[in-house]
Amino acid sequence: MAEIKFEDALRRLEDIVDTLEKGELSLEKSLKIFEEGVRLSRLCNKMLDKAEKKVEILIRDEKGGLEAKPFEPERE
Repeated sequence: MAEIKFEDALRRLEDIVDTLEKGELSLEKSLKIFEEGVRLSRLCNKMLDKAEKKVEILIRDEKGGLEAKPFEPERE
């Protein structure tokens, strides 16, 4: 699968779920897009894991330990 943005993969996954929930496709077509959905789901999970690891690196303290800090959105 070519390089795809997380948001695009998630949007396509949502489309696949909607299509399958309608139940209007043949079994063959349903299986085909279900397989695509599984691949996209795994890809999204991999991207989220990678992002989580980056966040952990960014919040390490000087001694290398993780410092738990609550998320506070920036105020304008």
